[in-house]
Amino acid sequence: MKLLVILILCTRRLFYSCMALSSFSSKNGAASSDGIAIIGCGVLGTSLCRQILELRDFEGREVTGITKSTARHDMIRDAVGDRNNRFHLVTYEEVKEQQKQFRDVVFCAPPSGFDDYAGAVREAATTIYLGGDGTMVFTSAGSVFGGLDGETVNEQSPVTDTPRAKKLINAEAACLKEGGVVLRLAGLYTLERGAHNYWLTSGKDVDGRADGIINLLHYDDAAGACLNSLKEATKKSAVYLISDGNPLTREQICLSARKSALYSDKVMPAFLGTDKDAMGKVYDGSWSNEALNWKPRYISFDSFMEQH
Repeated sequence: MKLLVILILCTRRLFYSCMALSSFSSKNGAASSDGIAIIGCGVLGTSLCRQILELRDFEGREVTGITKSTARHDMIRDAVGDRNNRFHLVTYEEVKEQQKQFRDVVFCAPPSGFDDYAGAVREAATTIYLGGDGTMVFTSAGSVFGGLDGETVNEQSPVTDTPRAKKLINAEAACLKEGGVVLRLAGLYTLERGAHNYWLTSGKDVDGRADGIINLLHYDDAAGACLNSLKEATKKSAVYLISDGNPLTREQICLSARKSALYSDKVMPAFLGTDKDAMGKVYDGSWSNEALNWKPRYISFDSFMEQH
């Protein structure tokens, strides 16, 4: 019985891989040039693929999810769903071999998967992104901003020079150089993913002060901002700041999470920070919201947890 199950799963995986490659490789350059490529199909990329395929604005256009390996293809395909053969999954190496280019490209793969992150973004922007009337989007993080004493930052605020920030800023520059746009995202979460989950389930004390400020954004809303960038970002080489506009302290995040049935029985952690530690910053993305004609579906982390 075990052997039969394994054979069925392997056959299914092989079938989908062959179908994806056949469909992908059979398209000529003109056809692929109207497609949309999503590089990195984690939580954010998968949500973006699903939202694009559901939206009438993109009706008829095909979406290609690009990953490093085929390991999660079945899971991604199940999450996105069957969209009349408009959705394809391929590896990055397959895209390079086929020399395919796409009118629109969203690079939302995290830095952890690359030795040279800026180089990977540069390669995508120069070889996968077609340019012209299309849009190249790179998802960065608001953590690149300086300001740690509770001040408000916006799209024009100075950035910091920490090693992590430099890695992101160099990748941003590679995208901006080719006329792409950058979305600096707040701290991402779902019900089961995010700082709140770790703080309330690890049983460990929390580094940082209880009143330290955290800016937040649901993964689906981050995907929605990427989607609106493809529709509305008429300004080339622009930087946008995306959050739900309702920052919370670390303590407030834990208290809000405990409003959900999933965390209602969890004990509040101890916060080890003091008033000598950084307080954080507040994101003001009002210009970005207007420019992209975007607003979050989940207006705050607190309201999301109340609903779940």
